[in-house]
Amino acid sequence: MSERVSSPCVGLCSTTLGDPICRGCQRSDADIVGWFAMTSEQRSARMLELDGLREQVAARYLRIVDAERLTAQMTQHRVRFRPEQPPLSRAIELLRVGRGRMQTLSRYGLQARGDAASWSIVELHERLSEALLQEALRQGSPGPIR
Repeated sequence: MSERVSSPCVGLCSTTLGDPICRGCQRSDADIVGWFAMTSEQRSARMLELDGLREQVAARYLRIVDAERLTAQMTQHRVRFRPEQPPLSRAIELLRVGRGRMQTLSRYGLQARGDAASWSIVELHERLSEALLQEALRQGSPGPIR
């Protein structure tokens, strides 16, 4: 019996605005369109790739200080995440949803790295989103697996 793999879609599709890679989920048009044609195993593998991309990029800007606090805060504020989703990948979703309301990263078990420590949370999210887009473009998002 295969496990159902949810879509990485976060309801913020920028491919409809002309982006080659979605700023919300970091997938290409072909990847998005072909998602439900993939097997559960293929979708699971793609989710791992997307989490890896998010972790790689987020690690440039953020450090997890307390993963349990991050999970508790995301649960309390009803920010959607997957149980198996790595903390840095979760942090990206937290910033996307809460960037305008968050006061300090430490309350969420996060700490900014390097230059990011001097940025506002909104600016951190903007720079992180742009870096995700650029890295996804550089790596090349695969189309649907056949």
